[in-house]
Amino acid sequence: MKQEEVTCCQIQEWYPKFKPVSIKTFIHELPESFIQYLVGDSGPFLLPTSVSNEDALPNRIHKPEDEEDYQLSEGSEDESEPSSPPPSFPELELKIKDSIESLGGAVFPKLNWSSPKDAAWISTTGTLKCTSFSDIALLLKASDSVVHDLCHPYDSCSDKTMSRPSQFYLALRKWYPFLRPEMEFRCFVCSQQLVGISQREVTAYYPAVLEKKDELRDLIHDFFLDNVEGKFKSENYTFDVYVTKDRRVKLIDFNPWGAFTLPLLFTWEELEQGGRVEEEVDFRIVESQHTVRPGLKTAVPYDYIDMSAGSGWDQFLRNADEELQQQMRGLQKQVHKHLPSG
Repeated sequence: MKQEEVTCCQIQEWYPKFKPVSIKTFIHELPESFIQYLVGDSGPFLLPTSVSNEDALPNRIHKPEDEEDYQLSEGSEDESEPSSPPPSFPELELKIKDSIESLGGAVFPKLNWSSPKDAAWISTTGTLKCTSFSDIALLLKASDSVVHDLCHPYDSCSDKTMSRPSQFYLALRKWYPFLRPEMEFRCFVCSQQLVGISQREVTAYYPAVLEKKDELRDLIHDFFLDNVEGKFKSENYTFDVYVTKDRRVKLIDFNPWGAFTLPLLFTWEELEQGGRVEEEVDFRIVESQHTVRPGLKTAVPYDYIDMSAGSGWDQFLRNADEELQQQMRGLQKQVHKHLPSG
């Protein structure tokens, strides 16, 4: 994977071109002071002081001394000495407040590449639904996925020349509460050719999707031909889409080919082979209860859940899947070896 392939998957890079076919999103350039606040790990977990009095988890995160189990450790500053003031980003907060109101009062946040899916547990709703700047700051500050964006986005690149981009952005995406998990799909493009489509939610069987399989393949393929083909900067990449009840296809995200991107119901070897063979696009869904993949959490909207592409759990699952494939190949060789000849 090349550095440029990762760079062009940043939302601020692709969204302006694909805005008409994507989810409504407002993007804000983040000041470096806010980035340093997110990556800083010294002192208590403090949220920025809100100029609009919209605090997430009030009286708990802002004031750790109010916690029953809070103790001043030996050798720390005397209680009478003034402590450092909590961080404050009033200009950024007011811009974000305006964007949230313009998007209907609720958003989910995303940095250049990742959303804080792994931190959803800390919110009052257990999702990435945010209605204030403090909600957003809480999720971003608590997320390891965000730290990966901030510090290690290019670690998997063969031509790595930098550890992070020069500028970070916060994308606020309109919150939709009633999306159906079975209707998001990942599309794989090799040498600018759509070679595979996989259902994103592979932990459950949805008979209605099976009934519409051919129709869904045609809808997504036509969407690619009309809106994506030849318009994205990379030769090899993946993109995620959501199909609405009225048969419209919405672009959700772009991801690099390989590396930390999950191939879902494919293997990367199958997809690369598909890129060398001219045939109908291979469209895979969970077609029965027997083909469900338990434990692989990919429900829509993917940015709302606590599993992150590139996270430790993502890498663990990919490694586990590769190990399983190797074991199966080894078992097949053993069985073949002991079969009687003739």
